[in-house]
Amino acid sequence: MGRIKNILITVVLACWCAVMWADNANYNNEVLNYEIVYEWGLIWKHAANASLSIKKTNTGYVSQLLGSTRSWADKVYRVRDTLRCTMNNDLQPIKYEKFTHEGKYYARDVVDYSYSLGRTKAKCSRKWPDDPTKQDLNIELEARAQAYDMVSVFYMLRALDYSKMTKGSIVSSIVFSGKQKEYLTITYHGTEKVKLRDKTSHEAHKVTFRFTQEGGKKSSENIEVWLSTDSSHIPLMLKGTLAVGAIKCYYKA
Repeated sequence: MGRIKNILITVVLACWCAVMWADNANYNNEVLNYEIVYEWGLIWKHAANASLSIKKTNTGYVSQLLGSTRSWADKVYRVRDTLRCTMNNDLQPIKYEKFTHEGKYYARDVVDYSYSLGRTKAKCSRKWPDDPTKQDLNIELEARAQAYDMVSVFYMLRALDYSKMTKGSIVSSIVFSGKQKEYLTITYHGTEKVKLRDKTSHEAHKVTFRFTQEGGKKSSENIEVWLSTDSSHIPLMLKGTLAVGAIKCYYKA
């Protein structure tokens, strides 16, 4: 569920379409709450909750994504995940941390970013605090462009100027997952109505996330994202397909 919940990469930088970027938003103590619903045929179950928050600091921003299963789902597969990203004033990631606690699995990922001559470099580590038999993982990743993680990528997505896009427009980027470099292709599908769990309908920009690895192999099923059409571009709904059923993340005002 982690990839879908977090929801959330350059095949070739030349694939960037002629997309303009909107000015960086001045985020100030924003908190977005979500209800995560599992769908299987006629079965709809509110399985988990998540929140995406961001705070202004003296040097930039700190954003945090929290996810936890509800009490009934804890009995099936308990999830308590925390993703945290420190960014500068331009919303470039400086440090990313992921604390994964899913079932009996517990791990901590850290990505430290550095920038030089248009390149993004990252020192990545993974530790298993509850399993001393596992050896710590330490690798270095590099991209010839700005790279993101599964928190900072949401602010990149929200900064796009959708008024300059047409159906089929493509934006490509890179995500450092903690242990590998992934290529993200974002396809714009125009605007459409989206209905939230509170029965309200909203006009929204629809995009699709497609993740691939080196060589073009698909990393996971595509994720559909609907964002508000106002300047805040709040993610209103995310949908991902599972082996059985689907997961939807609904924004809760």
